Amino acid sequence: MAEPDRGDTPVALVTGASRGLGRAIAVELAGRGQHVIVNYKTNRREAEETLSQIKERGGAATLFQADVSRPDQVQAMFQAVFKAHRRLDILVNNAGITRDEYFLTMRQQSWDEVIASDLGAVLYCCKMAVGLMAGARRGVIVNIGSSSALSARPGQVNYGTAKSALLGFSRTLARELAGKGVRVLVVAPGFTATPMTEALPREVIRETLARIPLGRWSLPREIARAVAFFASDAARCYSGQTIVIDGGRTALEQEYGLQVQGE
Repeated sequence: MAEPDRGDTPVALVTGASRGLGRAIAVELAGRGQHVIVNYKTNRREAEETLSQIKERGGAATLFQADVSRPDQVQAMFQAVFKAHRRLDILVNNAGITRDEYFLTMRQQSWDEVIASDLGAVLYCCKMAVGLMAGARRGVIVNIGSSSALSARPGQVNYGTAKSALLGFSRTLARELAGKGVRVLVVAPGFTATPMTEALPREVIRETLARIPLGRWSLPREIARAVAFFASDAARCYSGQTIVIDGGRTALEQEYGLQVQGE
């Protein structure tokens, strides 16, 4: 961690912020005056690129390596945040994985890893964050969900379960923490244009785009701006809500029962 900074600068922690959506969120929050804790699991080089992009824009950030599916490492990370800053204003639970396999052949390991990373990690981080936020009677937790929680997609029993549970977890937590001044919200993206998704076969890309009324994928910076809005004072009466950013895809599926075959 950096040298202690116990001033008035608000502090945000973004898990899984070394690349992709997590990086976009970290850069966006830093650009709005947050000191961002850039959490990463293993790839320090990618995390340093996030840090570099933040500093190029005049922002402030600190790197912290931790596997957020491990409660001992989560505890160590939050203790370090408290020691350095004495506050935490925003937590963005972004870290997560997929292990797509059809249910009848799904390995137990694939189930366990997704539940641990996409649900267990949120629990561990929220428990530690609330300890810092409730005492100050302020704070915002934004959990990154998925449109997969709202539309059944073959091969994603583990991921869909984790992200569906996240919605109920967030709503209930929002109600429990409201009296402590802590807000809890969910941003649920659909297909988002990242290097990983853009590497999909062209036919798969065409099929997914055909099911999106707006005809395009979301951009990471668009998701990041939604997160930043939820975390801002402009949204101080928002808590317990989920915003889905998928170009209208889930609305179309819910109305007509459409699915992308084999997705």
